[in-house]
Amino acid sequence: MKFFSRFSPIIVAAVALAVAPAAFAQSSPGYFMPPSQTAAPAAAPVHASAPAPQAPVQAQAQQQAPAIPQLPALPKGVAPPVAVIGVLSVPEVMQKSTAAQGVQAVIRQRQDALGTEAQAARTKIQAEQAQIVADRSTMTDAQLEAKEQALRNEIAATQTKFQERNQAIQNSGQAALAQIESELIAIIRQEAEARGMNLVLHREQVALNVDAFDITSDVVAQLNKLLPSVTVPPSVVTPGMAVNAPDQGDQGDQGNGQ
Repeated sequence: MKFFSRFSPIIVAAVALAVAPAAFAQSSPGYFMPPSQTAAPAAAPVHASAPAPQAPVQAQAQQQAPAIPQLPALPKGVAPPVAVIGVLSVPEVMQKSTAAQGVQAVIRQRQDALGTEAQAARTKIQAEQAQIVADRSTMTDAQLEAKEQALRNEIAATQTKFQERNQAIQNSGQAALAQIESELIAIIRQEAEARGMNLVLHREQVALNVDAFDITSDVVAQLNKLLPSVTVPPSVVTPGMAVNAPDQGDQGDQGNGQ
């Protein structure tokens, strides 16, 4: 490529026109490899009026392109109605929903209480670990191994317990939000029918719209009127309950507790 960069653009263009088509087929894709200096004088000159030869690879690709089939016409169907469009921002509706705000407050309160309990459990485990270190010189190897194994079992059980309780809190929040979502779907249909709309799009996916299309404010008002609040069910750990894997942040906190 250093050899190629020494030539001016005009000279490079002239050299490229003087190369036979085979040189393009042998060159690496993405850039032009200039011929050797000994081969250049033997190349046949190309006049400006002469048509540029077509590369064999391109000609072969054009020959292999399948023809577009001619399919028979289908029977005439019923034409869809003229679109009457509305737009809606679901995130804004949920943000301004008094019921959703209440669910969020309850879930945050339960998670804060769980965090306080988790911190107390972490402090207890750290104290037990420090006690084992302090008593190490007074215990036999078997006693030390038993103490350490008991602590490991306690840590594992504590992690499982708090993961399950955290999952139970999340499940309660999802159940409460499901009530709001069901009511929201019914209200969207109600608002759309009242305006003769037959197509409602997410506002976040629309590049441009006018305010007359937007039914977000009306949906919020109707949702807060019909469903001002919902009851968050108790966060109960049930046997065999699926627990989502903790994210990296949660694992880091648990590691500090160990």
